[in-house]
Amino acid sequence: MLRLATTICLMAFAAAAFPGSGSAAESKVFELRTYTTYEGKLPALLARFRDHTIQLFEKHGMKNIGYWVPTDEPRSKNTLIYLLEHKSREAARRSWEAFRADPEWIKVRDASEANGKINEKVESVFLESTDFSKLK
Repeated sequence: MLRLATTICLMAFAAAAFPGSGSAAESKVFELRTYTTYEGKLPALLARFRDHTIQLFEKHGMKNIGYWVPTDEPRSKNTLIYLLEHKSREAARRSWEAFRADPEWIKVRDASEANGKINEKVESVFLESTDFSKLK
């Protein structure tokens, strides 16, 4: 009994001392992505997302949470910010690999970039919800 109590105490200590260790790969994560387009290309990017990309994300296991364009210049002219939900960090990696290899995505991307590349810069940040977040 003492051995069981000691083991439980050690496990509780490890969980408190190292939050997110071990099960982090199995926890739901959010991905905040920011796309900065080349001058004049934001409408093309928005059309590509509206007409194709969001459906392809869902096809590959990514949940669309929201999409935003900044209201203030200069970013209002060249920036798309969006949030995805993934079952885990590993699931995100697999989803992105499948998405990038999808023949439908390749066709859409190539068609939308017939007059030149759209994105100048892409940023990705993975996020975990806090205990007080309404979005879990």
